[in-house]
Formats: sequence, C-alpha cells, structure tokens
Amino acid sequence: MSNKDTNLKERFKQALTSTIRVISDDIDLRKKDEANKNLNKLDIFELDSVDSKNDFVKARAEADSTALKKKFSDNKIYKKNLPKNANYKSLYAIAEKIRYEILGSKMLKGIEKNIKENYQQIISHKRKDQLKTKDDVPLAEAFELYMLKKFYNLKLNSITTEMLNFWEKDFDESINEHIKFLKDNLEDQNLYNSKFMEILQNLEIFETEDDEETKEDIQENEDNNSSKDNNDNGEDINDDNKDDKAEDSSDSDYDIDQYKLDEELVDTDSDQDSAEHIVQNRNINNFNLEYKIFTTQFDEIIKAENLENSDEANKLRKTLDQQLIGFQDIVTKLANKLQRKLLAKQNRAWEFDLEEGLLDSSKLPRIIMDPYNSLSFKKEKDLDFKDTIVTLLIDNSGSMRGRPITIAAICADILSRTLERCSVKVEILGFTTKNWKGGKSREFWNKQEKPKTPGRLNDLRHIIYKSADTHWRQAKNNLGLMLKEGLLKENIDGEAINWAFTRLKKRKEERKIMMVISDGAPVDDSTLSVNSGDFLEKHLKKMVKFIEEKTEIEILAIGIGHDVSRYYNRAIKITDVNELGDVMISQLGSLFESKKIFH
Repeated sequence: MSNKDTNLKERFKQALTSTIRVISDDIDLRKKDEANKNLNKLDIFELDSVDSKNDFVKARAEADSTALKKKFSDNKIYKKNLPKNANYKSLYAIAEKIRYEILGSKMLKGIEKNIKENYQQIISHKRKDQLKTKDDVPLAEAFELYMLKKFYNLKLNSITTEMLNFWEKDFDESINEHIKFLKDNLEDQNLYNSKFMEILQNLEIFETEDDEETKEDIQENEDNNSSKDNNDNGEDINDDNKDDKAEDSSDSDYDIDQYKLDEELVDTDSDQDSAEHIVQNRNINNFNLEYKIFTTQFDEIIKAENLENSDEANKLRKTLDQQLIGFQDIVTKLANKLQRKLLAKQNRAWEFDLEEGLLDSSKLPRIIMDPYNSLSFKKEKDLDFKDTIVTLLIDNSGSMRGRPITIAAICADILSRTLERCSVKVEILGFTTKNWKGGKSREFWNKQEKPKTPGRLNDLRHIIYKSADTHWRQAKNNLGLMLKEGLLKENIDGEAINWAFTRLKKRKEERKIMMVISDGAPVDDSTLSVNSGDFLEKHLKKMVKFIEEKTEIEILAIGIGHDVSRYYNRAIKITDVNELGDVMISQLGSLFESKKIFH
C-alpha cells in the first residue's frame, strides 16, 4: 500500500473514530483520548481496507454500530439476561445488535442509510452453495436474516430466502407472536433482553442435544462421586472454562462480536457509578418487598404512535393545535421567558482547526479542491451550560379528562419546544391502566380462586409520548394522542414514577429532573377493593422518598386542584388549570436557579 493510500486510510479511520465519539456521546472515551493525545492508541475502531465502495459502506455501518452499542446498550443488563443455553448466545447477541441499531436508525437518517446499505450488501454476497437441508444453513445466519426481515423489513434475494425457509417456521412458532411487544420496547433494554432470553430458552431446536448432555453430566457425576469431595473447586473451574469456550465458539462461528465493554476504556469513576446504580436498585427492591403485584404479564409499555393510526393521530394533533390558538400569546410569553432565562446562562465560544470534534463545514471547500487536505473539526469551549434532561410524567387518569389533560398536553408541547432550543432534552411520559375494574389481571386472579391481598390488580399502560432522543417535530403528533377518547382510566402513580426513574437513571446527562403532573392521589378501584385503603399511597410515598433522599434525580410535582405536598417535598398546587403553563415554567426556572446546573 502506498503512503498516499495509508494516509487516506488513517484520515478515514480518524473521521470514523470522531463520529463514534459524537454519536455515542461517551464521556469516558473523550477523557481517555485527552489523556492519550493520540486517536490510534484508543483502538476504538478497526479499519480493514478501503479499496472499494463496498468497503466504505461496511466501515461506516460498523462505526455507527460501534457507537450505538456504547450509547444504547448496557453491558450489565445484557449479561443479566444471557440465555443459559450456550447455543443461543449468538442469537441473543444478534437480537441485541438489531435493537440498538434500530434505535440509532430512528435517531438519524444517515445512520439508517449506512446500516441498511451494509445489510443489503451482506444479503447480496451470501454464499451460493447448494442448499438441501437445514444442516447447510448455520442457525445464526438464518436468525440474522429473520431479524432483518421482521425488524428492518429488508427484502431478501432468492438465495437468502431459500436459506431462511429452512428455519423460518421454527422462528415464527416462538417469536412471531412477540414481535409487536419487542418493537414496542426497543428503548427498554431490560424488557427486550429478558423477553428474548425467555423466547430463546423456550426454543426446542437444541433440546435433544441438551437432554443428552444433561444425562452425560449425571452419569459422569455418579462415576466420579468418590473423588468429588476433594476436587469440587477444580471441577467448578473446569466447568466454567467449558462454558466460556462454548460461548466463544458459538459467537465466533457466526462473526458476532463478543458482547463486552472494552476494559481499557472503563475507568474507576465509571465503575463507581455502576456500583451506585447497583445500590440504588437494591434499595428500590427493598422498598418494593412490601408492595405486591399479582401479575405483570398483561402490563404494557407502548409508544404513543402505536395507540392509533396516523390519520387519527393527525386529527387529534389538529384538535390540540386549535386549542393552542387561544393560548398563543401566553405560549409565546412563557416560551420566551424560559428561553431567555436559560440562554442567558450560556457562554458560547468555539475552537477551530482541531483534530477531532464537530466537523467544520466551513472548511469543506478546501477538501473538495484538494482531497489530500486533512479534515478540520471544531469544538465548543467555555460552555458552562451542563447537560440536563427533564422528564414530564403526566397522569393519564380518567379524572384528567377534558380541560386538564388538554392543558397538560399543551404545556408539554411548549416545554418540549422551548427546552430543546436551549439544548435541554425532554422526555414526555404518561401513565394509566389498560382497563377499568382490573382487566385481564383481575380475570386471572378470579381463575386463581381469589387469593387474599393480591397486591396491584390491574393492567398497567405506560405511554412514551416523546423519548429524550426524539426531536419535538418527530413526536408532535403523539402529544395530541393524550386527547384520545377512552385512553384515560385509572392511575397507579408509584409504579409509574419507578418506571420514569429507571429510564432517567440510565441517561448520561449530568442533571436529571422529573416533573410529575397529577390531579390527586393514586386510584385503582380493582386494587383498592382487595387491599388496604392506603396500599397505593404508601408505595407512592416510599418511591418519592427514595428518589428525593437517595438519588441525585430532582423530583417536583404540580397538583391540579389537589395538594400533592403530602407525597412530594417540592410540590405546588394550582386551582385553575390555566395556571399550569406559567407554574411549570416558573418552577423549572427557579429550580435551575436554586441548584446550579451552571458552573
């Protein structure tokens, strides 16, 4: 390879590495890079060759995938849900890879284009050997094709269609009925991974082999019973090694990268953060020991766009926009007030001609004129405005019907647009139940002969109107769905706050704020009819107390017509729903002032 080609390859690798940092938003990578002062020392991304257009497509897609894994995939959650059967670990790895790549594809169109083009290349270059039986098609290859067809809707060619045909019926029998659930929960890694673990462990493809291995293990244990006492530790170590080898071989056979974080990139600070998260999880579990749930099998976490078809969503959004007309003056006033307050705190400046950072588009003409000129990057400096995320958790209970839910949707719309202008990310969530009077959970309880004090006895519905990484324009129609007829039912606040808290604590922003908008106490007739009258209230108080005292997440609440200060330390009551917008803005503004998020 000539020096010119080597230089081009290194510059391309440098550009891809910078892209990985920007997409993954990985602070640890940036710290490590600043310490090394050399991109090559990080070895974030390996570049094989760039001899053709296909190589460029592959490199861009693999770089994007590497970044998305760091951004959206938690290694601890992944390992916690690993299938016990080593044969299925490669399938589990493929399923997780598809999950975080789809999330990235929804985030940026360029990422979607790179990843889809690469998969189409993989499909078009599949081997053309004679295919006669299942044995001619590796299970993981067939599974990857199945996932691409179901989740990416990619069109297979004749060869890959024939390959998938050998296995598709087996996959459909176990997976097809869960596809909607998996697609609805792509953003919740734990739910997605645990569901796939359950699906894969119930597959019967390798059942015969596992049974034979189990019999052999039993026989071996009986044969070695006399010497077992002296060699327990040694045998355990050998078994572990066997498991490791089985896992390694199952992954490498199908070119699936072993799922692990790069240990050299993990510093002591990140380890400490992980330890704190583990402690938090334990504390929440301890709180929940007193809070019983009869069943979670009918619960639902759903994206708002899946509640209705696009035509109905557009109609509801137009209804919301008509309501906004009457508030236009107030909306403009409130938005400008908050925006001025936040932007006044920022001190923006840029450094130019850097080796990494954001691509400086003003310098692109010189690259066009002379391709051997190096890429130029810029970086913001002296930026005192710290990363912040705000979660709006809105009570979607029946008592919010009418003007309260309309005003709540309008205010969520205002805040989302305004805060995004100030680089503050906003997540908008709603909580209710799927049914009145307990739904399928109560039916199941009846069939189980009505055990006493069953705990929560209704089907939860938690709604994602707008995720933190989704721009307001992409989610604006979803906010109108709060006005959907028949949506608002019961409210079980404690579990909703736990859900919103779990989503928030996974975020990398430095400051995290949760604002709860409710019109009173948690109420679910089905649950309260068979438990103590304060069952739901006690759980709500404990969850809020835990967040307030044991975590850095700041939580505040606005009660519409009801005093919610008995649940939240930071709470305000409004008597007129028209006050909601002004109160939300002033509360957030004062919160930003009271606890400095700016250096």
